[in-house]
Amino acid sequence: MIKRYSVLICLIASIVLLLVASFRYPGGSLLDKNSIGFQWSKNFISNLFTAKAINGLENSGRIWAIIGMAFHSIGYGVFFINMSKKLSFNKWAKSLQFIGLANLLFIFLIATPLHDVGTISIVLTLAGLFTITLFIFSTKLHFLKICCVTCLLTYYVFFAFYGLGYLELTAIMQKVYILSSLLLVIGLEYFSKTEDFIRL
Repeated sequence: MIKRYSVLICLIASIVLLLVASFRYPGGSLLDKNSIGFQWSKNFISNLFTAKAINGLENSGRIWAIIGMAFHSIGYGVFFINMSKKLSFNKWAKSLQFIGLANLLFIFLIATPLHDVGTISIVLTLAGLFTITLFIFSTKLHFLKICCVTCLLTYYVFFAFYGLGYLELTAIMQKVYILSSLLLVIGLEYFSKTEDFIRL
């Protein structure tokens, strides 16, 4: 039972813990250093992992955020490993296994001083979801096809805003792509079966 729902359990635990961390975040964002509390439209998730908030106060939500990111990394790691077992093409299955194992480490690094190294996980996750999308398009899982495309688009829009320097829009899109990615992962984990991919 726990093994079957391990991805869902980890992701729900991650969301709850990050929410707790956001409520305990003292304040300050890149756009307004004097703002109070964590503002979802202006703060980045990475603000929750610092010892001191941007406004200079001690960040009492940090420990909750770090534990939440640990659950997040386990959830995504297990997801990609599970998806690799559904694919009939050994080469692509191994690439998803690698992404799953790598994400166990790199996603968690986002919550540490090695944050910049940890952002490799975003590229790995995007590559993994793109690979899965290619296979989903060869199945009859039409709703998941729409979900895959929507999720990938949110990633690309996030990168576009970041590259153009629109920080406030980037902060908002960060939450959008995280949410769409979470929903897609849950959908793929529990609404796709090995038989769907054997047809390929």
